[in-house]
Amino acid sequence: MTLRIAFTASDTPTAQTARAALVGRYGNIPEEDANVIVALGGDGFMLQTLHRTQRLDAPVYGMNRGTVGFLMNEYAETDLKVRLAKAEEAVINPLSMKATCTDGTVHLALAINEVSVLRAGPQAAKLRITVDGRLRMEELVCDGALLATPAGSTAYNYSAHGPILPIGSDVLALTAIAPFRPRRWRGALLPKTALVRFDVCDPEKRPVMADADSNSVENVASVEIQSEPDIKHRILFDPGHGLEERLIREQFV
Repeated sequence: MTLRIAFTASDTPTAQTARAALVGRYGNIPEEDANVIVALGGDGFMLQTLHRTQRLDAPVYGMNRGTVGFLMNEYAETDLKVRLAKAEEAVINPLSMKATCTDGTVHLALAINEVSVLRAGPQAAKLRITVDGRLRMEELVCDGALLATPAGSTAYNYSAHGPILPIGSDVLALTAIAPFRPRRWRGALLPKTALVRFDVCDPEKRPVMADADSNSVENVASVEIQSEPDIKHRILFDPGHGLEERLIREQFV
């Protein structure tokens, strides 16, 4: 197969310089005509690229020109076509968020990593948690809670002491952020098919915001989250450095 490469980069000078060098070496075509997209930047830019190119059939191969780069491959200008031809593909499904605000407005968004519900004032949030229509927790007093995909389990979820999930597992991580009551409650593992709902108790006194991959909604009254199996993001990794290996390696650092 002839590789038709589209290069995209974050706004940082490092990423832009790398893009100019790669375009000069390999050329560049519009993303709509490409069969692979090369993203240059960090994990945040990789998430932006995956969301932006969701309607396209081309997989995305990231090269790290940012900081952490968990979703990225190492940067190198040479042998890119060989690396792309040998790359391994991982397919991940995003979460959909439906956030209903206290004024009745509804906001929809997708998240590849996680959807988080966070206190937006000086007082702790009080959340009621329902899973598949069944009340599971009457009241969680906390700084917030999040629902993470396996791909996002090493990000905010892991910082909040949530579990790292194997990329092929059909589970989601429900993790509390600084829980006060029940004290030390660390969350739950839920089937990938679960519909999770957070209802905000006393939202006027204890305002809460919701966030889906940096798409934030203020003054929410309830948030519903579920996986979207019909949406598939394709990510390419160098052999031996795919998401499965990275998730395992992260647990032994």
